[in-house]
Amino acid sequence: MLDAIGWVATALFTASYFLKQAAALRRLQAAAACLWILYGITIGAWPVVVANVLVAAAALYSTFVAGRAAAAGETGP
Repeated sequence: MLDAIGWVATALFTASYFLKQAAALRRLQAAAACLWILYGITIGAWPVVVANVLVAAAALYSTFVAGRAAAAGETGP
């Protein structure tokens, strides 16, 4: 089961690079990072946990900021 979590996280993260919409990419990367966090906690690999907490936080934050900008009618570069 533990290996399955790692493989699913890897598959999700890899699949995110094939998405065309940035918001969907960030959400999928956040989901993969959450699985990596679970995996890291389970095996006691704290560098994996910390790195993926940062990835998940950045992905979720940028999704939130982009969503607010879109709601305000701002356009990106």
